[in-house]
Amino acid sequence: MTDILSVQHLSAGYGNAVVLGDVSISLPEGQSLALLGRNGMGKTTLLNSIIGVTRRRTGNIVLGGVDITKLRPEQRAHAGIGWVPQERNIFRSLTVEENMTAVARPGPWNVARVYEMFPRLRERRANMGNQLSGGEQQMLAVGRALVLNPRLMLLDEPTEGLAPIIVQELMTALARIVRDEGLSTVIVEQHAHKVLQVTHQAVILERGAVVYAGTSAALMEDGAILERHLGVTAG
Repeated sequence: MTDILSVQHLSAGYGNAVVLGDVSISLPEGQSLALLGRNGMGKTTLLNSIIGVTRRRTGNIVLGGVDITKLRPEQRAHAGIGWVPQERNIFRSLTVEENMTAVARPGPWNVARVYEMFPRLRERRANMGNQLSGGEQQMLAVGRALVLNPRLMLLDEPTEGLAPIIVQELMTALARIVRDEGLSTVIVEQHAHKVLQVTHQAVILERGAVVYAGTSAALMEDGAILERHLGVTAG
């Protein structure tokens, strides 16, 4: 199976600070990866490195067989990386529908399909971004990434600070995206048990290094690793 993403021996950070040291991960085409770890261990920095906004010291990043290490962030986006940051970054002065049509590219995902997956957004289609709840803004951020029709989608803490019912809605949508639709996805998430249920692979980062790489199913059953590195028990 061909890898959609290959990160090899990556060391990166911000300014003079090195956050990641010799990190290597890979993700087969059509699969999903849960990127786990306690706060401050380098998860967001790894995503930021993939989209090209950190200072790389060593290593390379390959997307679908093409080395994108030296590409600028906007070039990486055009190469097929979709990005849902913690800050969501929706256009607050545009309507829900305008937020998506402004960035949409041809492909299987369109505004109608996003509305089908997130009926709340259809109901709010004429509302401005700043009129949405936090959960609705997160759904819109995911929808905006989808209508870009990326080859690889990155999500950074998509359920952070959301009500449990919204968390469940988002996780159901993510399960469809990664399991039914087969969109290659990397998800940073604090709810380990929830994200492991919808992903194929899992990586745990600790102090900027990979301390676990394996299947999500195996990690869910390994209480010792979950407790040691994440402070949670097996499901």
